[in-house]
Amino acid sequence: MSTSPALGAVPPAGAHGGDGAAVARALGLAPEDLLDLSQTMNPLAPPVERVVERHLGELHRYPDRTAATRELASALGVDLSHVLLTNGGSEAIALVAAELGGGVRDEPEFGLHPRSPDGPRWRSDPHNPTGRLAAPSERADVWDEAFYPLATGRWTAGRGQITVGSLTKTFACPGLRLGYVLADPDLVARLDARQPHWPVSSLALAALPDLLAAADLQGWARGIRELRSELTTLLRGHGLEVEDTDSSWVLVHRAGLRERLAPQGVLVRDCASFGMPGTARVAVTDERGLARLEAALRVTPDR
Repeated sequence: MSTSPALGAVPPAGAHGGDGAAVARALGLAPEDLLDLSQTMNPLAPPVERVVERHLGELHRYPDRTAATRELASALGVDLSHVLLTNGGSEAIALVAAELGGGVRDEPEFGLHPRSPDGPRWRSDPHNPTGRLAAPSERADVWDEAFYPLATGRWTAGRGQITVGSLTKTFACPGLRLGYVLADPDLVARLDARQPHWPVSSLALAALPDLLAAADLQGWARGIRELRSELTTLLRGHGLEVEDTDSSWVLVHRAGLRERLAPQGVLVRDCASFGMPGTARVAVTDERGLARLEAALRVTPDR
């Protein structure tokens, strides 16, 4: 990939990230030429394309969640009646928020969580954006475990409380839109009634059992810890102030890092929308990604 100057200005960061395509267009890059470290996906997940290709025939059928829900319930160690599959973690959050309301326990916190002063308290674990796992003494009413499997090697903390999750983080497949709610059967039934018909695609439902069967949570969590250490060493080697985490990213306290790296085809997450200006969230990446980040940092030395 060329490291020539950008064709256009870097567009402002979106409120919730996920703006890699817009940045690539603005800079005249093909989407595949952008190393998107603003997305915190599993860098060790096998290519999802191989799984999806086996189920293309499902595109001709209406969705049926039964088998996929059963497999997910088994992985989570709960009864089928406690699980609701959703169109990504964002729908899981929206459904619970619409039914119960509530607000975050503390700021900063993930922007899609509700912000009412009343009702149940929400908390992400690991906390987003600080990346810290919750201590055993910490309390919340709704737990967002989108990044929990990759941080701990376990599917869930098993607190027995309302939990929302994002399988697309674990399997690095945001385009499939797979999430879930884990709750008591009465709440699951109420949330189910709020969903439109067929909220999760046939293709995603068919792929999920195969993805679950191939999951290596403990190996992935161990590998991510090692890659996070390499990422931290690399960034600090370029004079950057890095805050380590328990999750699949680190925080870098340096204003303008997003704008500095984007013209070189590397995108990081500006944390201003979290109320943390001057801080970037940088996702853990594989060895190839680390090499590209190293090259980008060398081309754009800190000033």
